[in-house]
Amino acid sequence: MEQNFLTYKGRPLVRSGDTLYYGSMSDKYVALIQIESKKIQNGEENADRVIVQLLATDEKLSLKDRIANKGERHGLYEAIELADIWLNRYLKEDK
Repeated sequence: MEQNFLTYKGRPLVRSGDTLYYGSMSDKYVALIQIESKKIQNGEENADRVIVQLLATDEKLSLKDRIANKGERHGLYEAIELADIWLNRYLKEDK
């Protein structure tokens, strides 16, 4: 069964509540994006503090060893952009 995911810059972007996964689980790395806090702007609720982690998809590694990079951004757009930069860098180094 084929699944259609929302994509950003050609990579899958899957959201469940305040947690997003960006990238393909078939790649060596995927980004975990967690919205930690929100604020109201112009009457709309927007992500404020967002944690970004680049995780190795190798399930044989412990969770601690799977974290390749970690950062924080203000706003979901900045967080996804950071995740995209890291994925481009780490996946290119892997080839």
